[in-house]
Amino acid sequence: MKNALHQHLYATSTYPCSYLPGAEARSQVVAPSVALNVNSYSNWVRQGFRRSGPYAYRPHCDHCQACKSLRVDASAFTPNRSMQRTWKHHQNLRVNITAPHLNAKHFELYQRYQSARHPGGGMDGDDIQQYADFLLNSQVDTCLVEFINPLSLALEMVSVVDRLDDGWSAVYTFYDPDVKGSLGTYAILWQLAELKKKELPWLYLG
Repeated sequence: MKNALHQHLYATSTYPCSYLPGAEARSQVVAPSVALNVNSYSNWVRQGFRRSGPYAYRPHCDHCQACKSLRVDASAFTPNRSMQRTWKHHQNLRVNITAPHLNAKHFELYQRYQSARHPGGGMDGDDIQQYADFLLNSQVDTCLVEFINPLSLALEMVSVVDRLDDGWSAVYTFYDPDVKGSLGTYAILWQLAELKKKELPWLYLG
């Protein structure tokens, strides 16, 4: 089984690590010829793979194993006091779940988020096609979760989520950098609460 798995994988060339200054990284990627559906993709995620566009990948560095795949048991999760404050602060946000689609407001929010939170990281210069390739080009069961201020009707956050057979994979979240109160944390808390309602066990965080 292990040999059959590796027949469908290839390693990328090295590239600058996004997390450790001066370090080089490498990824292991599922071959594009491998069909991804809910069941097969769920199996890849359980083995530590993530998704970028239509590709599933995981860290495969030559001399480092610092990156660890994380998942949270939704049924056993208990928020701490700081998380409870974050939940209370944002729980009035209106939620709208849609299929992946190109939306000018989403892209504008993505650009603001990247410029404020990750300046110089490379993604702050993404054009709309790069954005779409990264988050909207999916062969699996992906949805966009919009979080909307009910008073101003402003879009405050978008989460990209892949629905699996045993839970969800939190692909990416971007939000209004000017809104106070840990929106990124709230997105995770909301996803955990939804999984608990649906009696699904796992939220995969990468």
